[in-house]
Amino acid sequence: MPERTVDFGKYRARGTKGHELVARQLDSYLTYITTPVTSPRGLLARLHYLTRTDHARTAARDAGLTVTDDTVNAWLNGERRPLKKNLAAVEDAYRTVRRHNVARHLLSRLNREGRGTRVEIHPLDQSLVSRPLQRVMGHRHLNVRHWDRIVDAWAAGDDRALDDAWIEKIVDLGSQWGQYEYCTNVGFAA
Repeated sequence: MPERTVDFGKYRARGTKGHELVARQLDSYLTYITTPVTSPRGLLARLHYLTRTDHARTAARDAGLTVTDDTVNAWLNGERRPLKKNLAAVEDAYRTVRRHNVARHLLSRLNREGRGTRVEIHPLDQSLVSRPLQRVMGHRHLNVRHWDRIVDAWAAGDDRALDDAWIEKIVDLGSQWGQYEYCTNVGFAA
């Protein structure tokens, strides 16, 4: 079995870690508030999402929004405007809480009652690699039945756990799984 790639790009191959592409694909299924956090409307929408219940407030605090309730109320009432670092904290907390809230629904759609979801993996780009060093690699298909670890790591924003969970799945490709650690695209529908 090949081990993980240590010196990727040595011969000018290009690609992205598979788990990063999976995270992008999962992010594409989320609908975020499109109004920027810097506008009053965008800020209010995010604050309402993060403060509508006690559970939401707790999740926002766990996600890194550490300002006091009085400060949040002043922002909501328009009495004060948050600093740039607080706007970034609101945006980060909003995205983290939104991921967490959507993860359960997304997980059920991906697992499809044990049937799983078909994943298409496009190999890395070898167009700049000299001809004798290129490997023959094609598109691969894989049916992933258990998305629990992948979605949990994605919702938590844990990059290392997501990488480990993704590698655990592509090992099912057989002895050539190491060729697909880096790729140009990972596609699936949820």
